[in-house]
Amino acid sequence: MPRISLSALNRAETSEFSAILSGIFEHSPWIAENAAAARPYLDIAALHAAMCRQVEHANPAARLALIRAHPELAGKAALRGELTDESTREQKGAGLDLCSPEEFERLHALNDAYNRKFDFPFIVAVRGHTRGSILDLMASRLQNDRETEMRECLRQIYRIALFRLHETVEEATGSA
Repeated sequence: MPRISLSALNRAETSEFSAILSGIFEHSPWIAENAAAARPYLDIAALHAAMCRQVEHANPAARLALIRAHPELAGKAALRGELTDESTREQKGAGLDLCSPEEFERLHALNDAYNRKFDFPFIVAVRGHTRGSILDLMASRLQNDRETEMRECLRQIYRIALFRLHETVEEATGSA
């Protein structure tokens, strides 16, 4: 996918800016739309921070909706081919499409237990993880309370967003 330079993104019309960054936060284009007003951004870190601030300043219902907008790992949406392109790439990158029958069964059992306990999907920035480390992390995080887990989900969403920004936006080297 072609990347856009940060300087071009800063100059883009608000609707174009929002469209380019609409997939950074899963099914939540409002974050990019709101961050457009704070341009220009000096670097990707500043853009990321501004987008994360939009989430932090949102009401609790909007934050919960953002968490719930994420798909289960190797869940029904993945099986039906309904994931966003970004989520599909990320899950395949962690090998979740190659689960053994036993791993797949354990993953679904953990997803079910997690959803029953917290009423939202387990979220992890899968880059750098293996199927085994994700399964272990899911089991471990089931021990958390709901508030701790909501904060951890948001932290993971911010990591995912940063990875996606680096895949979408090219930072200028030298003067812009």
